[in-house]
Amino acid sequence: MKPIFQMADRINTAKRAVAAICLLAILLTPTRLLSQTDSTATQEPEEPSLISPTIDFTSVQKGDNTVDLKAILKAKIKGSQVRLYKMRITFTSTSDSAEKEIGKIITDGNGAALLNVKADELTTDAEGKLHFKASFAGNKSAESAEEELAVKRGKLVITPVKEDSLLSVQVKFVDLSTGTETAVPETDLGIFVKRHFKPLKIGEGKTNENGEVSVEIPNNLPGDAKGNITLQARLDDNEDYGVLEASVIQPWGTPVSDKIEELPRALWSPHPPLWMLITFIILVTVVWGHYIVIVYELFRLRKEQPHTTDGQ
Repeated sequence: MKPIFQMADRINTAKRAVAAICLLAILLTPTRLLSQTDSTATQEPEEPSLISPTIDFTSVQKGDNTVDLKAILKAKIKGSQVRLYKMRITFTSTSDSAEKEIGKIITDGNGAALLNVKADELTTDAEGKLHFKASFAGNKSAESAEEELAVKRGKLVITPVKEDSLLSVQVKFVDLSTGTETAVPETDLGIFVKRHFKPLKIGEGKTNENGEVSVEIPNNLPGDAKGNITLQARLDDNEDYGVLEASVIQPWGTPVSDKIEELPRALWSPHPPLWMLITFIILVTVVWGHYIVIVYELFRLRKEQPHTTDGQ
């Protein structure tokens, strides 16, 4: 028995040595002390950062000597451009002497503010240019922003011409910056017909030495119930004049009824053809009929299942 006790003592001694080595290794290993934050200390709330909006500012000089000013207010939020609505945009006319506020408009759902400036409110500088400014005062969540533009005074004059069965419009481009009408040659103009969503371009041409261009109009354009169409002459994004536009209404279109009528049965209408409706009903009936038969058979099999009595 003595050798057995000696073997047990040696095993216990070895275990204690291993435990001592492990404890010493733990104590000598460098550790990172983590300090506990003081829960009672008050943390100052971070101030929310203000968004920095921008303004897309454009002007359209109309054929009736008025000017449409359009400002679109937008900002980059979470990586995407967002148009800001229900914001106040202030429009100002600036000249050599002073600035004059001409209107305040609230942006719509598309972030756009549109102001029509009458002819008697327009003032030009010594070079015959119109100067406008659109500004946003800012609020608790957005910084202020402003944008300016300057355009030379110009005008488009559109005249419809009908010769026998040939329809056309004659457009004249004149400069008004000097106080008198001066023809502007070698300028590309586009002719459009007004539509619900976007004007449809039907022709274009370049003005001659008299500032005039003639464009033929198709005689099969759809119009309103009376056959009226609205023709537009347009100069887009010119470096000096910006955007110029003139329009005229002529009964040169094909009358299109504006009455609300029930559409016939067709694939493209809300009323499908009868053969399609009947086929759909048959297919749905067959599919659901299979489900009903399966459920019925399951209940029938459950009722016919033999019941065993106790003791048998």
